[in-house]
Amino acid sequence: MNIPEQLRYTKDHEWAKIEDNTLRVGITDYAQHEMGDVVYVDLKPTGTKVEKGDPVGTVESVKAVSEVFAPVSGTIIETNAALEQSPELVNQDSYGQGWMVVIAFEDAQDLEALMDAKDYEEYLSAEAK
Repeated sequence: MNIPEQLRYTKDHEWAKIEDNTLRVGITDYAQHEMGDVVYVDLKPTGTKVEKGDPVGTVESVKAVSEVFAPVSGTIIETNAALEQSPELVNQDSYGQGWMVVIAFEDAQDLEALMDAKDYEEYLSAEAK
């Protein structure tokens, strides 16, 4: 399973990449693998204010529909329009072209609650038991 060291993670299986005062967000390799083939992605529009834990969109796969949650409070400033035509990018490149939203975060302290790669790996191991 791919868990990049430079990213941060949530217990809901979102990844977050810190880019100055923004956070690029997607779902983890583990999440996309569990969901199966992604067939549709619906994201909140840019300009939407979100609180930590609010849905930023939904991902529909052949198995289920799952929500994607904001790892921080802030405003969605960018969405990945490529996912409208090519939702399979989530499966093919979940940490790259399959990203979902960019959030301008309000409070850097929100970042402290995110897990690093080692903690996320340990979380997945404990969850599997």
